[in-house]
Amino acid sequence: MQPKTNRWIANSAKLGDPPVYDTAVFPWVKELEAHWETIRAEAAAALQDLEKVPPLATISPDHRRIAPAGRWRSFFLIGYRYRDEANCAKCPKTTELVERIVPGINSAFFSILVPGTHIPPHTGVTKAFLTCHLGIQVPREREKCRMRVVDQWVHWTEGKALIFDDCYNHEVLNETDETRIVLLIQFKRPVGIIGKIVGGLFLEGVRRSRFVQDARKGIAQWSAERVGQ
Repeated sequence: MQPKTNRWIANSAKLGDPPVYDTAVFPWVKELEAHWETIRAEAAAALQDLEKVPPLATISPDHRRIAPAGRWRSFFLIGYRYRDEANCAKCPKTTELVERIVPGINSAFFSILVPGTHIPPHTGVTKAFLTCHLGIQVPREREKCRMRVVDQWVHWTEGKALIFDDCYNHEVLNETDETRIVLLIQFKRPVGIIGKIVGGLFLEGVRRSRFVQDARKGIAQWSAERVGQ
């Protein structure tokens, strides 16, 4: 059903269907960027020991094909509307800001790429949401830390948002000797009534699927194993 639902959602999209968006069309971006230093401070405190931040390939079996072992780590606040209360408590302002995003969020987490990481070409799950990256820690050699979306190469800037549709083919490279950190937000795509109905039903199905439930179990197991470490 994925290709058909994606076509319905794209046809219902209020802001078109480009691979990369002008962030100015999303009013909430200004507030997010205005508080980026507060978000950075919360991230710095929460991510002091990256060995305690789970690798995405460990907690989500479905990501093992594209997530190099131990090199792409994710500190989840919210995942498919499931809150990690302990992590949200460590980043209260960040959580408050993302929960104010209109028309609503699907997931929010700090995405960490260690030096020398390559996430190969892949596509996302659904056009029901778009993806925002807020630059938190960007390597000094920006040209060597980049993302390709279709045929466009984009770079991150600390304190600035980047918004794209991850259903388009994309890949990520960090060819520097520094770690890259972004606040990754999946937010609902602005769509008409057909898009809302189709996208809502599809997202609810994904939320209840093994894809999401296995990841929830993986996070819980990772956290339990590291209590007291």
